[in-house]
Amino acid sequence: MRAAVLHEIGQDKLEVLDDVEAVGFGPGKVRLRIRATGLCHSDVSAMNGVLPQPAPFIPGHEGAGEVVDIGDGVTGLSAGDRVLVCWLPACGACPSCRRGQTQLCLAGFMNAGTPNFKRPGGDVFGFAGTGTFTEEVVVDAGCAVPIPDDVPFEIAALIGCGVTTGLGAAINTAQVEAGSSVAVIGCGGVGISTVQGARVQGAAQIVAVDPVASRREAALRFGATEAVSPDELADAKQRITAGEGFDYVFEVVGKSATARTAYENTRRGGTLCIVGAGAMDDNFQVNMFELFFDEKRILPSMYGGGDVLRSYERAIALWRAGRIDLESMITHRVRLDGINDALDQMRTGESLRTCIEL
Repeated sequence: MRAAVLHEIGQDKLEVLDDVEAVGFGPGKVRLRIRATGLCHSDVSAMNGVLPQPAPFIPGHEGAGEVVDIGDGVTGLSAGDRVLVCWLPACGACPSCRRGQTQLCLAGFMNAGTPNFKRPGGDVFGFAGTGTFTEEVVVDAGCAVPIPDDVPFEIAALIGCGVTTGLGAAINTAQVEAGSSVAVIGCGGVGISTVQGARVQGAAQIVAVDPVASRREAALRFGATEAVSPDELADAKQRITAGEGFDYVFEVVGKSATARTAYENTRRGGTLCIVGAGAMDDNFQVNMFELFFDEKRILPSMYGGGDVLRSYERAIALWRAGRIDLESMITHRVRLDGINDALDQMRTGESLRTCIEL
């Protein structure tokens, strides 16, 4: 079957091959036919080594498709079912799951160290234990979440990661209050979803911050009340908050420098929410006096900071009701052969989300 493979960490191009086989099917597993997958910045971060991932590997974790076959012991799924791919399934038994923090379950991360593809030359891993830049993939049954018939595959794919992450940061983690002021630093697919989450929560001012003009323009269409470049943020802070700082600031880039900017633009007693996934050697620093004196809440948000199955259902309900716009987030569509063009568009900021149709 065909798949897009990264041979070595640090390469910036994928090779589309037709000699890849999905392996590992058996008890507790399902085989999926991928119909649509989104290109998320985390895929690029895994390619360049910011996020740890063994290679060679197939990127992609934001996918949707159909169940081809189910292994022994799998219940609740049948061949032909429409599903989205959950890259971080909850085991239901670990301490995090028992506390209700299923987004912190480590069971899914363990899958990342087991190859689920192979080629004539050897094993191939799937990013985050999935790998959706391919025609078929074998995953744990918990990774296959049924979706209603009225949800298109491309919409379901977005809900599988970026939309859930951004909406959840505003709704679950930060719990944005109605009438509040919000700044969102980084307005790719996840940042735009954060903007939409803040709007759903009733924020009065939502300032989108991004160096790319087209993304600033897009943020206004998705609910931002103002969009500025990074060097205009200080002026926006002064005008909107009289210099005090925003009630909520979301960092959706994954770098310590932007996290520091976010901290400095959060008011005393306000909330800084870290949504971007960054590198292990990139350290965010605050001094002990400001940490105590400013009393700013620093809240990391992992995969939307809540039960992902409930978050999927909420995203679908909001989309059906017209409260969030997911179709317009897909700015580009390509076939698998166009994956490298899609990567370039993401790196330059030209795209919000690219749908790869398989």
